[in-house]
Amino acid sequence: MTQAYIANSKYRRPQRELLQNDKIKTKIRQQTTKKSKEKENTQEQQKRHKKQDRNKNKNHLKPLYKELLYTITHRLGKTSIKEQFDDLQLQRYIMEHPAYCLMVTVKQAKDVLGKDISGLSDPYCLLTIIHKKEESKKSSQAKSSKVVLKDKMPSKNMYQTDVKTQTLNPIWNQTFVMFIFVSMSFSDKDEEITLGQKLEEIRSNFHGIKRMIKDAKKEKGQDDFLGNIVLKLKDLHCTEDCWYVLEPRTETYPNRGKCHLQLKFIHRERANALTTGRSAYMNYSGILQQFVHSHISKQQSSGPWKGELCGQGQTLLELFATQNDLSPFLQDLAKWVAYSKLYQSLEVDPTVLFKQLTSIEYHWDQQELPYQQKQELGDSLHGFLQYGLCLVSKYRDIIPPTPKDTPRLQTLLRVLVQICKTRAFQKLNPAHFDLHEEVIDAVQVGTQEWFNIKKGLHQPMTKEISETVNALSSLIEEVREDIRLSKDVWNKVFVSAVQLDLFTVVYQELDSLLATEVRVTMGQVDTHMDQALANSLFPVYLNLKAIHKDKAFLQKRTKLLELTDFQECFRDALPFWLNKAYNTTLERVQRAVQLDMLQPLQTGMVPVKHSSSAVDLAACLQPICQLWEHLGWPDPEEGFMLMVKLTEDICKIAVTYCHLIKQRVKELSANSDPGTALCVVVNDLEYLCTVLTRLPQQLNWGGLRERTDHVIKEMQFNNTLPSQLQHTQSVLTREIRLALETLGKQLRSDIEKHVLSMATRRKFSCTSTEDAVRPLMGYLENELKFMNENLVQESFNSLLAPLWTNSVQILDQVSRQKSGVTEFYQRLHYTLQSLEQCFHAEGNGLSLDTLHSDQFKSLKAHLGLNSLNTCQLIDKFMEKKVREQKDYSGEKYGAVTLISSYKRSDQKLHIEVLNAVNLIPMDSNGFSDPFVQLSLEPRHVFPEVEHRRTQIKNRELNPLFEEAFEFLVSLEQCNAAGASLLLTVLDHDTIGSDDFEGEAFLSLRAIPGVSGTASQAPTQIRLPLMHPKPNEDNILKLLEARKADRDAQAFVKLRRQKEKLSLEVEQT
Repeated sequence: MTQAYIANSKYRRPQRELLQNDKIKTKIRQQTTKKSKEKENTQEQQKRHKKQDRNKNKNHLKPLYKELLYTITHRLGKTSIKEQFDDLQLQRYIMEHPAYCLMVTVKQAKDVLGKDISGLSDPYCLLTIIHKKEESKKSSQAKSSKVVLKDKMPSKNMYQTDVKTQTLNPIWNQTFVMFIFVSMSFSDKDEEITLGQKLEEIRSNFHGIKRMIKDAKKEKGQDDFLGNIVLKLKDLHCTEDCWYVLEPRTETYPNRGKCHLQLKFIHRERANALTTGRSAYMNYSGILQQFVHSHISKQQSSGPWKGELCGQGQTLLELFATQNDLSPFLQDLAKWVAYSKLYQSLEVDPTVLFKQLTSIEYHWDQQELPYQQKQELGDSLHGFLQYGLCLVSKYRDIIPPTPKDTPRLQTLLRVLVQICKTRAFQKLNPAHFDLHEEVIDAVQVGTQEWFNIKKGLHQPMTKEISETVNALSSLIEEVREDIRLSKDVWNKVFVSAVQLDLFTVVYQELDSLLATEVRVTMGQVDTHMDQALANSLFPVYLNLKAIHKDKAFLQKRTKLLELTDFQECFRDALPFWLNKAYNTTLERVQRAVQLDMLQPLQTGMVPVKHSSSAVDLAACLQPICQLWEHLGWPDPEEGFMLMVKLTEDICKIAVTYCHLIKQRVKELSANSDPGTALCVVVNDLEYLCTVLTRLPQQLNWGGLRERTDHVIKEMQFNNTLPSQLQHTQSVLTREIRLALETLGKQLRSDIEKHVLSMATRRKFSCTSTEDAVRPLMGYLENELKFMNENLVQESFNSLLAPLWTNSVQILDQVSRQKSGVTEFYQRLHYTLQSLEQCFHAEGNGLSLDTLHSDQFKSLKAHLGLNSLNTCQLIDKFMEKKVREQKDYSGEKYGAVTLISSYKRSDQKLHIEVLNAVNLIPMDSNGFSDPFVQLSLEPRHVFPEVEHRRTQIKNRELNPLFEEAFEFLVSLEQCNAAGASLLLTVLDHDTIGSDDFEGEAFLSLRAIPGVSGTASQAPTQIRLPLMHPKPNEDNILKLLEARKADRDAQAFVKLRRQKEKLSLEVEQT
C-alpha cells in the first residue's frame, strides 16, 4: 500500500498542475515554460520527456521509500499527533533491527537541598536504564540509609554529569546517549517480540537522575542523596522537554527542587545499504516534498494549501526525524526549502512560508547549521526573494483586486519583509539588499510591461486617424482604471506590508508613459481636426482630466508631472466642442417651442403655470453647464475666456427663445383669445429669468473668480460675465413688461368705462354709492382672479402695479371735471377706497407702500375734501389752522399772551388776555392803537356766542391788557371738530377800517378743564401772531366753488378779507 501510494502521488503531478486555476501559478508557469514549449514542436518529443521524468522520479523515490519502510518498522515512543496509528496503518514491514537509544540532555536544576555546613551542595547527576526485574531486585536490597552506592549497576550502564561545586542551582547542559538493550533470541517464544512489545512487557523505568548524589568528599567516602526522578519509557513521546520534580525517599525533606531534562528517542545506527550516499536531512526533505505533493493532489478544496498534512504523513515525518536525530532547526529548514520551492509550482498559502521563517529566526542563535545547509538556506532565501519580486511586478495579472484575494499579496510582501529581517539572511547575504528600492523597481518594471501589453492590445487595425484616437481612448481608460485600483485597492496593501506608497510610484510611471503616447498621437491629429474628430477626442480629454485630478492624492513629487499641461493638446478641438454644445442646445430649444401649445403643464394645489418649452429650455441649458464642469479647464485665464463664451451662448439661446415663443403666440392666437397664451408666455419668461439667476451658482463663478484673481482684475471680471447676464435679463424683463402692458391695456379701457358710467350725473339720485361701484368691482374681481390663476406670482404682482397706477390716474382725471356736486366726489372717494382694498387683498396683493403713491395720496385728499359738506370743510379748515399755529415758529408779527381755563361745573370758558408784544406799527407815528378781538369758531358750532374785544391801547406796540372774558359753552361744544379760539389783533383807526395786526388760533381741547381732569389749573400760553397766505388754501377754494352755499360764501368772504390785509406775499 505504501509503495503504491508514493509512486502514484509522483505520477499524478502533471495532472495536478494542469488543474490549477489560480492566476499566480498559471501566469508563472506560462512565462517559465514559454520558450521550452516553443522548441517542442512534435508530440513525440513531449511523450519522451514525460517518460524520462517518470523514470527519474521513480529512481529518486526508491531510497526514500526504503527509508520510510525502515522508519515505520522500527518506530518507538508516542508521537505528538493526537490520533495514533498502528503498524498496519503505517505500512509496517519488518527490516533489520537497529540499536535503539535515548538521548538525554541534562540542562539544569533549581532549589536542590544544601548538605554542606555552608548550606550549599556539590551536586552531580547519575543516569541509568534498568529493567523491571532489576528494579525489583534492587528494591529488595535497598537499605534504610539515604546513601547511594555507585557499584550497584555496571559502570557501562551508568552516566554521570560533572560536579558543580557549592551551588543549589547547578547548570550542566550535558548530553548522553543511552543504549536500550533488547534480547532478540528466537529460541524462546516469549523472547520473539518487537521493541515496542518488549518495552510494554518489562515496563522499563528510566531512573534519569536515578539518584542525584552530592559528592561531599566526606571521610567515609559516601555521597548524600538529594533526590531522584523515575520515568517510564513507554509513556514518553518521541521528544520531551520538561521540568521534573525531584522525589525524596522519605518525607523528611519533601521539597527537593526540580530538574530540567530534554529527552529524545533515536536510532544510533541505520543500515548503510538503505540510502547510500544520502544524508538523513536530504531524505527528510525528499520525503516531505513527496508527502506535500500527494496531499495537495488529493485535497478536495480548491483553495491554496495551508501547510497541513494527513495524520499518517505527520507521524512518519516525526518518527523519521526522531530516529535520525534531526534537530528542529534542520526540520524547519527542510520545510522552508520544500515549501518555498512548492510555492513556485503549486498553490501554497504564503502564511505557511511566514511560519517557517519565524521558526528559522527562532533557531538561528540556538544551533549552528552545517556549511552545506547554510549555503542551501542562503540560496533559498535569496532565490525566493527574486521570485517574490517577480510576482510583485506582475501583481496585476496574477491576483484579482478583490477583498478575498488581496490578502495573498499582502502576505507575500510580509514574507519578503520577514526574509530581509531575518538574521540568517543578513548573515548569509552580506551584500546590501534594500527591499524597499527593490519593490519600487519591480513595480516600475511591471508597470512598464503592463502598459506595453495594453498598448499592444489596443493597437489600431488601420492607420486611420479615427482608429488611432479610439485606440488611445481605450488605452487611457485602462490606465485610468489601473490608477483607481492602485489608489483604492493596492496602495493600502503595499503601505501596510512594506510602507510603500504604491499609488505615487504607479502614477508617476504611468504619467510619463501616457504623456509620451498622448503627444505622439495628438501630433498626428492636429492637422486633420474637424467636428467628428473633435467629438472622438472629448472622452480622451475627460479621462486625462480625471487622471490628472488624481494627482491630489500623491504623497510626494520628485519631479514635475508630464501631464501637467495636457489641455494644450486639445486647444484646437475646444472650439468644435463649444460649437457642438451651442448648436445641439439651440436645436433642442427650437424643437421644444414648435411642440409647445402654450398651456400650463399642471393644475392643482400647487399648479405649474409655465409651459413645456420652459422646462425643456432649462434642461437644454444644462448640457452647456455640464460641459463647463466636465472641461474643468486647468489654465485660469483661458478658463475665464471659456466661461465668457459659454455665458454668451446661453444668453443668445435665452434671447432666441424669447423671440421664438412670441412668434408661437401669434401662430396660436390667430383663431383664439390670446389672453391665456400671453399669460403662459409671461410665465415662461419669468421662469427663464429664474434659470438665468441660478446660472452663476451652477457655473461656479465664485470658484472661477478665486482662480483668476491673480490674472484678471475684479472690475474686468464684473464688467464681463455679470454684465452679459444682466443685459439678457433686462431684455427678458422688457419683454415681460410689454406682454403685461398688452394684458393691461384692455383692463384699463374697461375700468375707465365703468368709472365714467358710475359718475354720470343722471344716476346720482336713482342709485346708491355702493350699487354704483358694484359693477366696476365685479369686473375687477373676475379679471384679477383670471390673471392670478394664469400668472405666476411675480408676473401677477408685475401686472397689479401698473394696473393700480392706471386706475388711480383714471379716477384723478374724472375727478378734475369740476362737477362741484358732493355726491359725485363721494362716489369717487368710495371707489378709490374699494380699489385700495381690492389691490391690497388683505396683504396678499400689493403692499401698502406700493399702493400709497404720491398720486394716490393727493387724489385721496382731493376726493376726501370734496366729499365733505360746508360745515365739515370749515371744521377741517379750523383744524388746519390750529396745526399751523403749533408748527409756526418765530414772532415775525408779534405775539399775544393769555391765560385759559374751563370750569365744567359752570360750563364757562375763562380767557384772560394779558398782553401783546412786538406788534407791527400801523400808524404814521410809528405806533399802533391795538386791541384784541376774541371769537369762538366755527360759527355753526357756536352760533349764539358773541364776539368779545379788549380795550384799545393807544400808541402801544407792547400793550398790556389784563382783561378777562367768560364764554358760556358746553363741554361737548369745546370738544367739537375744529372748535377753537380765534384771537385777532387789530389797529384801531378812527377813520376807515381797522388795520390787521395778526391772528392766532387756540384749540379748545388744549385748554385745561376741557381735556384731562376737571380740576386742572389755568395755564398761561403765548401765541405768535400769523398772517394768512393769499389764495393758497385748497379748502377755501372748494368752499369758494360752492356758489349756491351762503354759509360757504360768507366764510370765504371773511377769510379773503384777512388775506387782503395780510402782509404775506402770494405765491405764484
